Amino acid sequence: MAGKYLSLLVHYVWSTAHREPLISPLWEDRLYGFIGGIVNNKYGKLICAGGIEGHIHLLVSMPSTVDISEMVNAMKANSSRWVHESFDAQKDFAWQKGYGAFSVSKSGEQGVISYIRNQRKHHLNRDFKQEFLSLLKKHEIEYDERYLWD
Repeated sequence: MAGKYLSLLVHYVWSTAHREPLISPLWEDRLYGFIGGIVNNKYGKLICAGGIEGHIHLLVSMPSTVDISEMVNAMKANSSRWVHESFDAQKDFAWQKGYGAFSVSKSGEQGVISYIRNQRKHHLNRDFKQEFLSLLKKHEIEYDERYLWD
């Protein structure tokens, strides 16, 4: 077969360092746009982005040429630098060291998009730790909670 035919959707999740409320609603859309540019430069596509002040969710269509860790490292490092350079009051901005990356089927894409777009509503009833633990359980990922949080 000639060519590549891929459907590689990944739902990325990570928080700010210590889950501090550092992402301002005043500039979060610009942050998502900047991250979209990073993904495009890696030949991927940012399908949806959202979150609240202390964490971020991204649905990314991945290229075959970039692995998950390379993509997340590019997104985190470059977006953190952008925040520092763009907002004087955000010199302490940092992302947590780890991240979650969850595979998404094409049939599940719209559900994940809806989930990401409704983050503010979801977090009226549960915090990031509860949310992340539920994602780990849903995807049957083993973890030791002693080493989960920084």
